[in-house]
Amino acid sequence: MTGNSRDLSLVGWGKGEGEAAGAILRVVQALRIFCLGRRAVTPWPRMLCTGWVSGAMMWVLLACFGESGGADELNLMAKTRRQQGILTGMPFMANVASRTFVDDLGRKLYLAKAPSRVVSMAPSITEILFAIGAEEQLVGVTEYCDYPPEARTKPKIGYSHPNLESIIRLQPDLVLAPREFLRAEMLSKLEHLKIATFILEARTIEDIPAHIQTIGRLVERPARADEVASEVRRRIAEVRARTEHRSRPRVLYVLNSQPLITAGPGSFIHRLIEMAGGTNIVDHSTSPYPRLNIEEVLKRDPELIVFPVGGSDRVPESEQQQWQRWTTLSAVRNGRLHHINADLLNRPGPRIVEGLDALARIIHPEVFGEK
Repeated sequence: MTGNSRDLSLVGWGKGEGEAAGAILRVVQALRIFCLGRRAVTPWPRMLCTGWVSGAMMWVLLACFGESGGADELNLMAKTRRQQGILTGMPFMANVASRTFVDDLGRKLYLAKAPSRVVSMAPSITEILFAIGAEEQLVGVTEYCDYPPEARTKPKIGYSHPNLESIIRLQPDLVLAPREFLRAEMLSKLEHLKIATFILEARTIEDIPAHIQTIGRLVERPARADEVASEVRRRIAEVRARTEHRSRPRVLYVLNSQPLITAGPGSFIHRLIEMAGGTNIVDHSTSPYPRLNIEEVLKRDPELIVFPVGGSDRVPESEQQQWQRWTTLSAVRNGRLHHINADLLNRPGPRIVEGLDALARIIHPEVFGEK
């Protein structure tokens, strides 16, 4: 294994298990040598020999582990066959490749079959699973997973730092997690417990439809996932086409008032403002979530001020009203203080296009026939 690329099916093997695996490999290799030394002139004897080796391999496993051998031993068998397939080009590698995935940390994950018990560790992932028709496979979600309404009825695993015991209790065969929510120690424990975990990290808006398709392949809903991803791409392109040649008013997005925090380059919201036809007043910032003072805001004079509402990221009405005292700001003077559903912009899922559309209507009401 090199770099961050790891095959999760071997994580957690102890010393004794490794020695047993080595013994099995040596026996299997000896069996292969035996067959190779008896190359037949016609295909039929070779087929018999191949079948005999496969049967002998199973007897070796039973002899080494007994009748009580469980999933770990079968994982070893699968791993052994995958390694041999890579080296020898055996035909079954075509099926293995189609079920091998690489997550956004560069870690390899092999799934022998579609997972029937999936845990989601983010609202965006939960929304994707529902959108592609995989809600029946979803057995656990976070407390923040509230859309669609049916997601609220799923068993809960905690908040932004999920509870490991709750996850284990659900007996998942796949955990889907965003990088920012999953702590390193929890990932290590999940690997040790041989619970397949796939990490997603959406750095750009364009990553979202790609993630939808990846999740669709993971849970064997590729056709529906492709449809959802195509619709997301289509709506993004439509908004951009309608706003790209328009003037670009200055926008301040208020994430928090005390202290004043906004969204800068590197954040989803910054990119959405640009795609919706606006100019972020902090587009010069080196931080994705910079702090501002009122002097900076007055200097940059935003033409629109947007406040997130709903959910846990909302700016209270009382704090919004305090902006009315800054009468020299163009946004205040022209009555262009607006609300937007925070969940539509903060969750990198299929509803991101609804957030983009809502933001574009705020920035360019003339394009969409808004007042």
